[in-house]
Amino acid sequence: MKPFDFIMPGSLSEAYTVWEELGPAARLLAGGTDLTVALRHGHLATDVVIDLKGIAELKPDIEDDAGWLRVSAGTTMTTLCRYLSERALLPALQEAARVVGSIQIRNRATLAGNVCNASPAADTVPVLAALGAEVEICGPEGTRRTLITAFIEGNRQIDLQRGEIVTAVLIPKPQGRHGCAFDRITRRRGVDLATANLCCNIDDKGAVLFGLGAVSPRPLVLTDESGVMGDPKANHEDRAKAIQVMAAKARPISDVRASADYRSAMLCIMADRACKTAHARRAGGMDA
Repeated sequence: MKPFDFIMPGSLSEAYTVWEELGPAARLLAGGTDLTVALRHGHLATDVVIDLKGIAELKPDIEDDAGWLRVSAGTTMTTLCRYLSERALLPALQEAARVVGSIQIRNRATLAGNVCNASPAADTVPVLAALGAEVEICGPEGTRRTLITAFIEGNRQIDLQRGEIVTAVLIPKPQGRHGCAFDRITRRRGVDLATANLCCNIDDKGAVLFGLGAVSPRPLVLTDESGVMGDPKANHEDRAKAIQVMAAKARPISDVRASADYRSAMLCIMADRACKTAHARRAGGMDA
């Protein structure tokens, strides 16, 4: 690992100043589960690491306000899962967060960090994208919000300007009868990156939307324009055709985890499976 300087600002304003001054020469650290691995293996080099864990404004916290969950940038996956489980909220997000690395990693990794890392295989991102989640960004020029689907611009590329810091992930709480489900495939059980993952979200009007991961450089959100997927009684052939139309819009690649053809085929299977689970949850009155 290449040596680097370490700075631990005590406030957001101090962090803005340091981050703006150093620019590309520095990297931000929240949980550090992605950054430290990249630095250790030489996939990434930096002159300075700015540790955000000592900033009171970013302390672990989840607020339920005006129909939104505000998950602060310091909130770990473990804390998020516990909060959602205790309140029977967003089972699809629970499912995704619970497969992010190992227990030890989830005790350190943050939801905001999973988004900011912008890995195409990030497990929470398809769910957040399907739910219409946003990121809250603060910087020298003030605070702004943007959809996660716009914030992630490509593989490891995000819409973060010089001096800006993501302070929270904002998740709209579904209203009315909703159903949502997450699914993924991996090369092996246990700790592994997703070969492909997705989320199916059915709103109170029965419209079906999919968030896809690991099949394009940025999160892909697709709507079932046929209306077939919104009908739990639709026959298998019609459902298969509707899924294939949507899956054809994905742009998977071939790599060490799978071929592009395999990913495309698995998308169809996972989409059908997740849609059935989402319908069951909607019928049962579970929060999406």
